[in-house]
Parts: sequence; structure tokens; C-alpha cells
Amino acid sequence: MNRLLAHIRACQNARLPGKRLPFRIGAAQVGYVSPELARRIAGLARAGCGADGLALDPAEAANLNAIARTAIGGEYRARGEDFDVWASLDEKPLGVLDRGFLPAFGLIGVGVHLNGLVSRADGPHLWVAKRAANKRLDPGKLDNVVAGGVPAGYAPFAAMLKEAGEEAAMPEALARRVREVGRIRYAMERPEGLRRDVLICYDIDLPEEFTPRAADGEVESFELWPIRRVIEALRETDDFKFNVNLVLIDLLIRHRLLPETEARELRAALDEGRI
Repeated sequence: MNRLLAHIRACQNARLPGKRLPFRIGAAQVGYVSPELARRIAGLARAGCGADGLALDPAEAANLNAIARTAIGGEYRARGEDFDVWASLDEKPLGVLDRGFLPAFGLIGVGVHLNGLVSRADGPHLWVAKRAANKRLDPGKLDNVVAGGVPAGYAPFAAMLKEAGEEAAMPEALARRVREVGRIRYAMERPEGLRRDVLICYDIDLPEEFTPRAADGEVESFELWPIRRVIEALRETDDFKFNVNLVLIDLLIRHRLLPETEARELRAALDEGRI
């Protein structure tokens, strides 16, 4: 299989519901849980548990973090950052849950990813970040210049501005030049559980005089790569973080940096992503 296509398929390896049960808040499906977790929650909160899944009383949605800590606190570690609980991103969130618990519940996680581009005489270049060695997930992997989750109560653009300042010391006036270019969806089995992610992708044209600086310790270093080196790394290695591969493949397709036939196949694969 084409290695770029393999990167995409690796993020689409979940088959839902599989052995999991649908998890609902009231009538709205928000995630997927194991039968064992469904039974635990049904014993802790007002919830119905049956062959058709787990249905939590909407009045209990405000207690979701407490329920999760009791039900899975020994298996998953809270990260101290709440994410919104979504049935659909087009509707209002139904509650909040600590980011560390999302994979256990199969909830949608929304992230923002920024491609930092620099135009030079010898062609386009891209800022590449190396994740800090002490990161809980994917330490030392290569990443976008800015990437992060969208915390509860934040719009994606506001989360992007926050992450740009925190991760890359990017002035807000510069960060406001980002442009949203697309959304990538996938459902993925990971060691930490089920990832049902929506990545909101942005591009920015950065001036040569700007150099990102690791401001919050989540990034070890930044390097400016010619785009041909990015393509080589994607084709030959697994050095980039799993979902960053998809963001970069999307970038290469949009900027017509791949052969046309291959680009069509990859776009079709990206568009198959479901959550």
C-alpha cells in the first residue's frame, strides 16, 4: 500500500460500534463505551443499560467528571482540562468531560492544527515542531508548528490563537492571519482507547523573520524544512505524530504537490473518515 495511504488508514482503524455499546445522553448519542464501563456507570448514576447501549439521564451530564473518576479513575488519568461533550458539532454541547477520559467514553475530541508555511526562492518551506520528550502521548514525534485540543467553552479559532501564543510564542496579530482550510475526521483505536477526532486545519503564510519559540515546554524544538523533505519523511518514515500525517497529506493535496492520480486517491481516503 502507498505509505501516505497507509498513514490515513492507520487513523481509520476503528470499526464502530464493534464490541462497544452506544453511549447516549438522553436520546443523543455522544460516544461508545465498553459493556463493563456501561455496567459500572449504570450502578453509579441514573442511567439505563441494555443491549442497545447506555443512556445517561441528561440531569446527570453535569456530574460526568465525577462519574468518570469513580468508574475509571484507576485506569485513566485526568489531565485537568475539560472538553465539551458533543453529539454533533452543529449543536450545543451536552456537558463537559476531562480530556483524559474522552477515549474511555469514545467521545468526539476537537483539535486545531496549523501549517506554518514560508515562501522562499527555492520553493515552499514548512515549520516542523518536535514534541517534548516528557509528553504523555507520542513524545519526541514531529508535529505541526501549532496543534492542540479545543477546551470546553472555546471556539476553534480562539483555541488556535491561544495555542499559537502558548506553543510557538506567535504574536496574536500574526496568528490572526490563519485561514481555516478544512476538517479531517477519523475513528481510531489507540493504546489510550477510542479516538474519535475532528481536526480543524489552518494554514498561515509566515514571514521569514518570524521564528517560533517553544514557550510552554510542550515542544522541544522547531525546524524549517523544505517541503520536499516533508514529503520524503511522510513517504519513508513514521516520524510525524499519527494525526499530523493526515494534516500534512491534506496540505500537499491542496497545494498540488503530489501527482494528480495519487492525490485523488488520498483525498477520497481522507473523505471516508467517520466519527
